[in-house]
Amino acid sequence: MIDEILRHNRQFVDSRQYEQFTTSKYPDKRIAIVTCMDTRLTHLLPAALGIKNGDVKMIKNAGGTITNPFDSTVRSLLVAIYELGVNEVMIIGHTGCGVQGMDSAEMLEAMRKRGIDEEHISLMRHCGIDLDSWLHGFDCTETAVHETVDLIRHHPLMPHDITVRGFIIDSLTGALTPLE
Repeated sequence: MIDEILRHNRQFVDSRQYEQFTTSKYPDKRIAIVTCMDTRLTHLLPAALGIKNGDVKMIKNAGGTITNPFDSTVRSLLVAIYELGVNEVMIIGHTGCGVQGMDSAEMLEAMRKRGIDEEHISLMRHCGIDLDSWLHGFDCTETAVHETVDLIRHHPLMPHDITVRGFIIDSLTGALTPLE
């Protein structure tokens, strides 16, 4: 499959199709969006929000949430704010998220079945990594979005003039529901 992608890429570049996507590194709408990596949102979310290439900084991860105040998502937000002019942040969870209800014990078992040695799992725990917490999903998408909004608003490195709001997008229709 990767070879097919590479062939497509060569054709894309050779035919100069990239020209339609030319923009700067600065988001035109000065917004950063943290959302889930769910494949249903790839085209649906931008279409439902009326955004195009260059409008926003899009940060995606499993669940579209922040579980640690010093993870790469927070770092990306800080870069977007301090280096790229972002002044608003949208946290967008979605219906039917695969991280909702995710079980750390099941994931660890899947790792073992794929050949991860128990020694490596034990080493992670010995180094202070709480794998049960780190690999656990969330019970309620709305609560997870609220917690992420709260974490960003109260982060010690986040400027107080940044607007941070949470939303849930319907994975089928694209309807956006604000959370307050």
